[in-house]
Amino acid sequence: MNAPLNRRRFLLKSAGATLALPGLSSLVAKTVDSLATVQATRGAGIGARRFVAVGNLLGFQQKSFFPSTEGRNYESTTLLKPLESLRDHMTVYRGLDHGIKGGHFAVHSFLSGVLHSEARDREDGNVTLDQYLAEKVGDQTRFPSLTVGSEGGIHGGCQLSWTRSGVRVPPITNPADLFDRLFANDSPQRRQERKGENKLHRSILDAVNDEAKGLSRKVNREDREKLDEYFTSIRDVEKRLDLRHRWADHEKPDAPFEKPANKNTVDDLPMLYELIALALQTDSTRIATLEIGGSFLPQNLGIDKSYHSLSHHGNKEDAIAHLIKLETYQIEQYGKFLGRLAAIQDGEGTLLDSTSVLFGSGIGSGNSHTNSDLPVILAGGGYKHGDFKKVESRGLNKVRLCNLYVDLAQRMGIETDSFGNSTGRFS
Repeated sequence: MNAPLNRRRFLLKSAGATLALPGLSSLVAKTVDSLATVQATRGAGIGARRFVAVGNLLGFQQKSFFPSTEGRNYESTTLLKPLESLRDHMTVYRGLDHGIKGGHFAVHSFLSGVLHSEARDREDGNVTLDQYLAEKVGDQTRFPSLTVGSEGGIHGGCQLSWTRSGVRVPPITNPADLFDRLFANDSPQRRQERKGENKLHRSILDAVNDEAKGLSRKVNREDREKLDEYFTSIRDVEKRLDLRHRWADHEKPDAPFEKPANKNTVDDLPMLYELIALALQTDSTRIATLEIGGSFLPQNLGIDKSYHSLSHHGNKEDAIAHLIKLETYQIEQYGKFLGRLAAIQDGEGTLLDSTSVLFGSGIGSGNSHTNSDLPVILAGGGYKHGDFKKVESRGLNKVRLCNLYVDLAQRMGIETDSFGNSTGRFS
């Protein structure tokens, strides 16, 4: 082992391939690309619980978003007007957040309650709610979860989905790719090739796992903990290989229309929502996220400013008017998505009845870079809706947004009393 110890990087190799190792200071290790895998579905689960989260990069204008009257008789604000016909299917919350700071750098915590920079010493890291649910119930469908939307943006964009090992789940960025993922079947020849690939990947994982176990006896305690995280990653890959093998011979659903053309994030948003609805309807997945981030171009709404620059409006009326225009468009499309789910029969109810749809952002005000008082709407999911709920803090006993996530997890059939930085369950 002297030679590897003296090298600046250490590469774990097996069966002619490499798998990513964590950075081990005691062996000065190298990280490399891990195996990429594809996951797969079993037939429709009538009435099954589902979850969708929609998050944007820069929040919403709070004065135009939040009502002033609590309860069922809240007034319809400028930004909530597109959802007026759906008020009995949704609840608006004010006062829920994660109690963290960081401005744009903290927007990624929307579904986790945990900053990525503080995740290392946590058992669950900064795993987001969608990925947590996918770990528990995602093996029932072809895709444990679908992440869709903007790839980039300021400081990396929304970065909505994260695994417990601290890896961002990259989104499918356009309708054509999402359409192929849902409806394009492999040829018989490609299926056979995939079976061979699965066997090869399995043998590589076995060999790499054996080498890593041998390596764990030669490193210090700190690096052994890193290797434990690595073994968790290997187990995740093994689960994905099992899923791919399970669905290898199952045809995907028939496409309901021709493959859509890619346009831009603004014009593609309705189609992305439609494809997510179809993914739920065909039981291709029961968990999905949609990021609206840096590639959302106001120019496609007739606005000659960038989204980010508009968010720093400095209380200028023209800038705020432009922001309200693009934020209204986002909320209109969310409303149409809810209406689409409400129109799809699912057993004795509708797809909206069985799907909890969370809408909001990890930032409260883009102008002041605050992560408090987040805009949050929860629709569907079988909840009793129709209210505007203003959550008041009592001293140090602040109600966390993650408390609501605990309830959402329980609604999905998961036995847990905590998630992220929760302090209890929000009923």
